[in-house]
Amino acid sequence: MPNALPAAIDRLRALPKAEVHAHLEGCFDPGLLEQWASQAGTPMPRPREHLFEFEGLADFLHFLDWACSLASTRERLAELSYGYSQRLADAGAGYADVIVNPTHWPAWRARLPDMVDAIDAGLRAAEQDGLPPVGLCVSVLRTQSSDAAAELVDTLVALRHPRVVALSIDGNEAAAGRTGPRFADAFRRAGAAGLRRTVHAGESSGPEGVRDAITLLGADRIDHGVRAIEDPELVALLVDRQIPLGICPTSNLKLGVYARIEDHPIDRLRRAGVAVSINTDDPVLLGASLVDEYALCAKVFGWSDDDLRALARNSVDASFANAEIKARLIHALARW
Repeated sequence: MPNALPAAIDRLRALPKAEVHAHLEGCFDPGLLEQWASQAGTPMPRPREHLFEFEGLADFLHFLDWACSLASTRERLAELSYGYSQRLADAGAGYADVIVNPTHWPAWRARLPDMVDAIDAGLRAAEQDGLPPVGLCVSVLRTQSSDAAAELVDTLVALRHPRVVALSIDGNEAAAGRTGPRFADAFRRAGAAGLRRTVHAGESSGPEGVRDAITLLGADRIDHGVRAIEDPELVALLVDRQIPLGICPTSNLKLGVYARIEDHPIDRLRRAGVAVSINTDDPVLLGASLVDEYALCAKVFGWSDDDLRALARNSVDASFANAEIKARLIHALARW
C-alpha cells in the first residue's frame, strides 16, 4: 500500500477526530486514587505501581467498582470529568461520547440527576476553558433486571438533560449470558424518546451478541463488536445498515480477547466495509492513548494517510455530536 509508513505522533495528534467508546470509570489517575483512598481510610487493592495490573475482565470490573466508590462527592466527580476532557484535548480529539454506568458508583445510587449534574459541572468547566465538548451515554449494567432498565430510561426521559445523548449497556457478556431480550423494551422506549442507543457486544460474547444488539436493541452504534468477524452474514448486515463499531484495540489485547495485535480483526472489518473507529475504552486503567492507538494500528496494518483520514471521519460520523460540531470536525479533517 502506498504511503503506508506509520504517521508521526504529532501528525496523528493533529488529526481531527472524535472518541466514541470511553468510560468515565476508566479515567482514574493512580495518584488521585491513592490520595482519595488515604482520605477515606480505604486500603488500596494493590500497591500503586501494580494498581492497574488486571487478571482479566472480571478482576478489571471489580476494580472499577472500588475506584468509583472513592468518587463520593460532587467535587471529585466534576474533577474526574474535567480530567477526561483534558485527556481528550491532549489527543487532538474535538469531541467525545463518554459512557458512565451508575451501578459502579455507590455514593450516587438512586441519585442519578445529581450524578449527571456533577459530571456536567466538570464538563462545562472544561468547555469554558476551551477543551472539547463531551456527550454522556448513561449505561445499564448487563446483570440488571428489565425493571431496573425501565426505571433508568424513565429517569433519563424525565430529566431530559442536554448532556445526556444516549442510553448504553455494558458489563461482562460472558458472565451475564444472553440479555438482549431482557432489555429490548427499555431500548425501544429510549429510542422513541429521542435518545441514541449504543451497545457493548461482541467482546466476551461471540457474534450472536452483536446480532442481538442490532435486531433487539436497535443499536445506533456498537461498542467493540469485533467478534462479528466470525460471521460473514453479520459483517454484511453491519455494512448494509452502516452500523459503526467503536473498537478499542489495546483493551482487547489487555483483557484477553486477542493475543496479538496482528490477530486483531479491525483491519479485516474495515476492508469489508464496516464503519470502524479507534478508541481507548478505559484509557488510564488500560494505559491506552488515543494517539498511540492510531499509531499502533497504522504501523501494524500499513494504513496510509487516506486510511487514517477515513477512520477519523468514521469516528466523527459515528459520534452523537450535534450537526455543528460534526461539520466543524469534518471541515478540519479535509484540511489535515
